[in-house]
Amino acid sequence: MTNARVALATCSQLPDLDKDDVPLIAALAERGVTAEPAVWDDPAVDWQAYDLVLVRSTWDYSPRHDEFLAWARSLPKVANSADVIEWNTDKRYLRELEAAGVPVIPTIWLDPERHLSKRAVHTRMPAFGDFVVKPVVSAGAQNTGRYQPVSAQSRGKAIAHAMRLLDDGRWAMIQPYVTSVDTTGETCLVFVDGELTHAVRKNALLTGPAEESGELYAREEMAAFEATPDQVEVARRALDVARAATGADLTYARVDLVSGDDGVPMVIELELTEPSLWMKYGTGVEGRLADAVVKLLG
Repeated sequence: MTNARVALATCSQLPDLDKDDVPLIAALAERGVTAEPAVWDDPAVDWQAYDLVLVRSTWDYSPRHDEFLAWARSLPKVANSADVIEWNTDKRYLRELEAAGVPVIPTIWLDPERHLSKRAVHTRMPAFGDFVVKPVVSAGAQNTGRYQPVSAQSRGKAIAHAMRLLDDGRWAMIQPYVTSVDTTGETCLVFVDGELTHAVRKNALLTGPAEESGELYAREEMAAFEATPDQVEVARRALDVARAATGADLTYARVDLVSGDDGVPMVIELELTEPSLWMKYGTGVEGRLADAVVKLLG
């Protein structure tokens, strides 16, 4: 693979990549591949000059979703594929997982084309238990808030949040807040070229209403974790649905799970576009990802 060039796509706020991805450059160099960061919306980048674009920290795409999809479609070769990116950047893929029998968090979907009134939105929100409102297109917990139904003030903020999304022409989703997140967090399973490499346990992120922080993503705390057989089985089933839906293999994937009241793992998100892989919590993950890239280039 001598002289092969790979662009590691990132965003303008992280022009030199997220620090978790930096070791990948050396791992690819050891395999004769030159890799370098490139900002996805930089008009000066000649994407045709690369043999492959590997999507990494493009975490500012959600306000310009259509532009991001057009960019992915324009690339000569991209991983994960443009079909995967289009399918995965709209959280309505959760409906396909549910239809296939994969455990997911129960979700109420709000369609902007229905022009729902505030009262109609109000009636769709849970009467008991904290709940979450978020758009179907988002990254890094942006525009995502947690609300309490028994508080009129909190419920009013939830309605206002949902209405802002709908008025902007964006689908919104309402989910019960899974309380196990407060005690055990989320379990995130990382796969490279279809094989589980490692897992991490992530802390709870949502403490209140959605706020515009100006940050790319909510700050996370995580630690290495050994996934249970049940978690691995649910994650693999979810990835099988993704492959069937898109007709594409997955160079990298992250499946985020939470535990329901019955202890059954449920998919909270399937991260196939630009996930943090937290490679430092696994063994030799950057090398395995570099091998997967070489395989693609082959």
